[in-house]
Amino acid sequence: MRRALISDIHANLEALEVVLNDIDSQGIDEILCLGDIIGYGPNPRECIDRVMERCRMTILGNHDQGAMFDPDGFNLGAERAIFWTRDQLESPSDRAENEKRWEFLGELPRTYRINSSFLLVHGSPRNPLSEYIFPEDIYNHRKMERLFQLVEKYCFQGHTHIPGIFTENLQFFTPDEIDYEYTLGEGKLMINVGSVGQPRDGDNRACYSILDDGLASGASSNGDDSEIPPESVGPVRLTFRRLSYDFEKTIQKIYEIPELEPFLGDRLRKGC
Repeated sequence: MRRALISDIHANLEALEVVLNDIDSQGIDEILCLGDIIGYGPNPRECIDRVMERCRMTILGNHDQGAMFDPDGFNLGAERAIFWTRDQLESPSDRAENEKRWEFLGELPRTYRINSSFLLVHGSPRNPLSEYIFPEDIYNHRKMERLFQLVEKYCFQGHTHIPGIFTENLQFFTPDEIDYEYTLGEGKLMINVGSVGQPRDGDNRACYSILDDGLASGASSNGDDSEIPPESVGPVRLTFRRLSYDFEKTIQKIYEIPELEPFLGDRLRKGC
């Protein structure tokens, strides 16, 4: 299987379209989304529609949940963006399609497993929805040791918008440090697949990951996937993809929406 892992789209349609076009050129078998389709950006409805159409599986992100319930722990700009997003998803001018979007968001799982070896979350294996794992956490030995205790083999996540690989011996590798490719070995790993719509690692290009493995398509959101035994996992290769897109177009859209703070556009230009 050749899987595309996307995350943290944040209603950035321009970035999402470029990523989906690149995925189409990469011989991908299926697309898996690690959450935060919406929030911050100007095209929530369009991005939900594209994810519904293209992704085999999608995990619930904290901004997705924030649109359905009260946003928890959000700063003022993020909170205002979520309330505006909610208004877009409640617009009576698009009632039928909005009902489908709400139903889709309401059914998203918090975790997803492909065999016992591959865990997919939005935040962390301890708190799948909202715990951040930053590169500097490699110096927080207690936190990282506890997180790795909850990982069977490989955990894929988003949430921080900072792509890279955490090893069990507490190293963090950025994509450029590994020339954008990494062969997954025997040790446990936590892997941030990067952000499609709002990168924060100083690189303003959209980011997603490709996972090449020997597993079939069957999977389970509760880990009870008996069709594929753990020992069937062969060599697994991960590739980070970075793609330029027209962020100025997205920025201009944000500037034109009073409810969205201008800095939400500015940060797209800076990639941080």
